[in-house]
Amino acid sequence: MSGKIGYALVSVLLVGYFVLAGHRGVVLIGQGTWVTVTFGIAVLVMPLIGAWFLWRTTRFARDAGRLAKELEAEGGLPVDDLPRTPSGRVEQAAADAAFAARKAEAEAHPGDWRCWFRLALAYHDARDTPRARKAMEHAIALRAGRS
Repeated sequence: MSGKIGYALVSVLLVGYFVLAGHRGVVLIGQGTWVTVTFGIAVLVMPLIGAWFLWRTTRFARDAGRLAKELEAEGGLPVDDLPRTPSGRVEQAAADAAFAARKAEAEAHPGDWRCWFRLALAYHDARDTPRARKAMEHAIALRAGRS
């Protein structure tokens, strides 16, 4: 729950920043000189990109959470029993072994979103965040019938 609160807090702060930066961009454009208009447009672009990124990230987190709840209700979530280091990270050798099993499962059932969800968790445990995100996006697309 504290992760959701932290995410919400950072999101609110970002939206506040987007509003302030957007206002500053409008003020610069209102000055009317070619320099201030150029800077004003440049200042407006950053909040737009940030808002798009925040929207995509929020949608991803919501969809992944929905899949996790559905898989948990089915009893299909993997048991989190991997050995951990003193800092709380999954030991790399154990993560690699679990990853190999999850990868084989996903290769055997490429159209099953559940397998891809578990593969995303295995990528995450193996500290491969970009591939974990891609696997989760694929699981979300499969569940939605888009892939």
